[in-house]
Amino acid sequence: MKVTSQMVKELRQKTNAGMMDCKRALEETEGDMEKSVDLLRQKGLAVAAKRADRATSEGTVETYIHAGGKLGVMVEVGCETDFVAKTDDFLAFAKDVAMHIAAACPLSVTRDEVPQDLIERERDIYVNQAKESGKPENIIDKIVTGKIDKYVAENCLMEQKFIKNPDLTIQDLLNELIAKMGENISVKRFARYQLGA
Repeated sequence: MKVTSQMVKELRQKTNAGMMDCKRALEETEGDMEKSVDLLRQKGLAVAAKRADRATSEGTVETYIHAGGKLGVMVEVGCETDFVAKTDDFLAFAKDVAMHIAAACPLSVTRDEVPQDLIERERDIYVNQAKESGKPENIIDKIVTGKIDKYVAENCLMEQKFIKNPDLTIQDLLNELIAKMGENISVKRFARYQLGA
């Protein structure tokens, strides 16, 4: 199947990948748009994995103040070079992450950083719910484990669904940016301030 410029353009709009990457993906998948999207996402994951151990000592601290000034977020996003830190794509990513944090109110950046006391409190609640609903003892642990996993995924930033595009997690968004920029990028920390909270 012949890959047209319109197909490449459509794939670029869907993935934000480079033009030649889109063309190669479409050629590899014989013009199948969905398979091309998946292929580009897999390549993004591979690039991200290769670059994960590189230091991110440059970057930016981005802020977002919600209308009315009652909610504010600061987020530190790191990258390897000052050059990437100044690009529009990098700054737009940092701004999107700050806005996402304001809306989604995550507890931590990664799963490992979710406070253990919160997980234990949730575990106790889920165990009691399962017992009260009459679930057999032998499946309570599986139910609770599943609920804890869901709770953590909903409350750690990197696993949350992106508010502007629920098909992607923040990690997916980051992987796409890493693949596009060609260097390691990381969300290091954030602070969310809400008046009266």
